Amino acid sequence: MGFCRIRLWLALAATVGLTVTMAAGNRASLRVKAQNPDTITLRSDIQEANTNTGVITARGNVYIDYPAQRIHATSAQAQYFSNERRIVLSGNVVVNQEGNTLRAEVVTYLIDESRFVAAAAPNQQVQAVYQLPTNPPPDNPTANPPPVEGPNPTAEPPLVLDLSPVNRPAP
Repeated sequence: MGFCRIRLWLALAATVGLTVTMAAGNRASLRVKAQNPDTITLRSDIQEANTNTGVITARGNVYIDYPAQRIHATSAQAQYFSNERRIVLSGNVVVNQEGNTLRAEVVTYLIDESRFVAAAAPNQQVQAVYQLPTNPPPDNPTANPPPVEGPNPTAEPPLVLDLSPVNRPAP
């Protein structure tokens, strides 16, 4: 990577609070420090940074690792929008999180909301595979809602008064 590009990286890092790590070979690595101590690592063949817009574009064999959220993703391209705190992955995107998998043409990750928005390529669909727990967690109050108040099946039936006319024998 040329000297000018390195200066651009360092200038952007100072502007938006990023940590840049240069690796040997053709790969660049970027560590994005969020407001908390968590880090997101973005690796790719090529990365470009724009200090005016605060946008970092990564192309070729993109890999994202966000251990705090247990997110691992791959794509052909990724853009990190530092002002909006979002990452847009495009081109054969695969996101893995805690055994769940999301596949789409474009996936936007909203960092502050911990939310994914996925879009499919034309004439295709987004695919999501979720690992469902076998038993709901015991501390989840919505997993086992309290029983609905209603009639008690073991209670005695109410007394019924028979008000039908009584047939009396004729005198």
